[in-house]
Amino acid sequence: MFSRALRVPRAVPALRTRARAAAPTAPFVNAVRSVTTNAASATLEKGVPEDDDKPFQITLSDESFETYELDPPPYTLDVTKKELKKMYYDMVVTRQMEMAADRLYKEKKIRGFCHLSTGQEAVAVGIESALTKEDDIITAYRCHGYAMMRGGSVRSIIGELLGRREGIAYGKGGSMHMFTKGFYGGNGIVGAQVPVGAGLAFAHKYTGRKNCSIILYGDGASNQGQVFEAFNMAKLWKLPALFGCENNKYGMGTSAARSSALTDYYKRGQYMPGLKVNGMDALAVKAAVKYGKEWAVAENGPMVLEYVTYRYGGHSMSDPGTTYRTREEIQRMRSNNDPIAGLKQKILDWNVVSEEELKGIDKEARKHVNEEVAIAEAMAPPETTPKILYEDIYVPGSEPPFIRGRVPEENYYFN
Repeated sequence: MFSRALRVPRAVPALRTRARAAAPTAPFVNAVRSVTTNAASATLEKGVPEDDDKPFQITLSDESFETYELDPPPYTLDVTKKELKKMYYDMVVTRQMEMAADRLYKEKKIRGFCHLSTGQEAVAVGIESALTKEDDIITAYRCHGYAMMRGGSVRSIIGELLGRREGIAYGKGGSMHMFTKGFYGGNGIVGAQVPVGAGLAFAHKYTGRKNCSIILYGDGASNQGQVFEAFNMAKLWKLPALFGCENNKYGMGTSAARSSALTDYYKRGQYMPGLKVNGMDALAVKAAVKYGKEWAVAENGPMVLEYVTYRYGGHSMSDPGTTYRTREEIQRMRSNNDPIAGLKQKILDWNVVSEEELKGIDKEARKHVNEEVAIAEAMAPPETTPKILYEDIYVPGSEPPFIRGRVPEENYYFN
């Protein structure tokens, strides 16, 4: 087992030169560490209290974090039985919702783009458990779980995928464009959400709020120029921004090692501290984000996080996900590193609930999703009228007299 993450100071060129002069033939030794993706690595020192709301302390694995220019977060975390049960329930609901979307897509009820997050549930649930509703989250197009954790209902999310009028974006956004209070998408342009997220962080700083913005992007987007432009501006202005790369190992069908010269995405900030976290453990994610938020709102400026995770499916529903990786690799991750199974094991080991009670939570989560999906399928689609087409373009009262069409007969008059 590797030791706990240590602060690695930035090298000083003059000292490095002197070291080489003193020992020109000495081999350079670079200690290699690796964050675990074991979802069941936390331990409990004492017993769990009877009271659902009474905090107790757990200890995270020594391999939960790696750091860059940063001391590691505390490896102890206070949780309650109520919180653990909710985190488990939310992960099960998220997965069941994604599985329902998978089924509906294969039944050709969902059309167009559809990107599922099966396997990555611990990132969304862990992040949300460390925030308040006054904090912001913005992400790319693998966004269904985030929309739900920010307050969107399963029916509104599935309804959106189905193109229904009561969908979370009125049936006009689909899989890639979902919004709710404190959640700014769901963005389809690779990496474009990162500078927008920096703007959200600027709003917090400008108004004096002690909140932060969680800005998420994938390893496939990590080489976009606008990502680094946002890094630079956030650092100059000391914005409360937690940039986070969801490293699920593959950008579309390309492995991280083939697309990125530096696959330590948490070091990409260069002049910003970085934190790599086990993204298959919701508790480790919570600890990392809690630590990051405290750092950012204390006016230390931004931080770059890397959530080491894994997607079981392909990049999107049109990608089988098995042409660039083996079925054995996927099965190994499902069997040994599943975030839901990992938290389930800990909940049982720590006697948070009995096995029967946990089965009841599973049953309740599945029942809830099934009922919500049935409601979503019964929703009406939007009417195909100009009024519906042109709504929500302008703030009410600020509209121009009309929107010009191709010919005068196609002009749309707001009043």
